[in-house]
Amino acid sequence: PTYHNLGNHIESIQIDYDSQVISFKKLLSIFAESHDSTRVSFARQYMSAIFYSDEKQREEAFAWKEAMNRQGNRPVVTKIMPLKVFYLAEAYHQKYWLRLHRELLREYQVQYPQYEDFLNSTSVARVNGYLGGEGTLSMLEKDVPGLGLSDEGQRRLKNVVQNRD
Repeated sequence: PTYHNLGNHIESIQIDYDSQVISFKKLLSIFAESHDSTRVSFARQYMSAIFYSDEKQREEAFAWKEAMNRQGNRPVVTKIMPLKVFYLAEAYHQKYWLRLHRELLREYQVQYPQYEDFLNSTSVARVNGYLGGEGTLSMLEKDVPGLGLSDEGQRRLKNVVQNRD
């Protein structure tokens, strides 16, 4: 699938996580807090879905949906489906917010000349999140030493986050 030829696919993200650090149940809780699971989408492309990769995740996802339905006023429309295959979006859709800040993007492209390394970098993902409005200045202050940015890059990033807060 491509952005202009999506077919029967759903736009989604795939989260790689360490179950020793965060549980699938906690990820479901974050999912519930971050969007309206009761909103019906106008197109399959944008439907709310949770994909599970094993039986335990399937059971936890359905238990989450049942609990959400019991405590809400409207039914949860989020689909729960097996993960069969995941396709990455085209390169120009990756790290969208970072691509709007060319100086910061260039720093990471120098650090990660291999596209796959750039794409899989935790630092790149975190900076993209900060630039996209996720996280506070105080959170950034703690993270910034480990993000691999130059002093100028750190200043630019802090400025963006500070001006947003």
